[in-house]
Amino acid sequence: MASTIVEIPREVLETFAKSDQYHSSYLIRPDGGLEHALEHSAESGLPDISVSPSLGKFLKLLALSTGAKRVLEVGTLGGYSTIWMGQGLPEDGELIALEISEANAKVARENLARAGMHNARVVVGDAMETLASLPTENPFDLVFIDADKESYPTYFLEAKRLVRKRGIIIVDNFVQRGRVADESFSRPGTSRQFEYPTDSTVGAVRTMLRMLKEDKEVEATTMAVADVKGYDGFLYAVKL
Repeated sequence: MASTIVEIPREVLETFAKSDQYHSSYLIRPDGGLEHALEHSAESGLPDISVSPSLGKFLKLLALSTGAKRVLEVGTLGGYSTIWMGQGLPEDGELIALEISEANAKVARENLARAGMHNARVVVGDAMETLASLPTENPFDLVFIDADKESYPTYFLEAKRLVRKRGIIIVDNFVQRGRVADESFSRPGTSRQFEYPTDSTVGAVRTMLRMLKEDKEVEATTMAVADVKGYDGFLYAVKL
């Protein structure tokens, strides 16, 4: 068990970012819809917390490689990750994106329309209530969770209920600069939105890890990621 985790030097983080940019320069093609989504989101005042391009590409590849036809996203923000996953769906596929903010949802819908994503639908409201209202008769193939960290345990349980057998659940921001494994970490949250890592965001991930240790209905692993967004990672879970 880790006790204390040191802060990663700025030079090391810059190396991670440069490496990610180098590989992406070969593996990620220019895309006007995605580029516009980032620009329009920034112009609309949304925070710069979308997934990195390489993680977005990974989500697209997941959808493609698994033949996904139904995708659920919890926390769409400006729709950047939504576009990536939508690109991995067939013409008759469906993507439902949940967003609590009407202002964010408006930007997301504009970005989705600009990118030609006609198979994606943004649903505004409290994600816990929306998730609880979704039926299980037509399960999802892939669920991507990237919303308020404190609610991750509840979101995951709902995702597990709604995903098909052998379906995939990805939960972003699962490493939080290594602080999840740092037993000495202490940082009370403030009034700032989307702030992490804090005691509550780290605590939510630890709660999920304890849940997963005893959960016989899924197999899961944490994938650490060092890219242009810094040092973090995601949970990759498969429903058995």
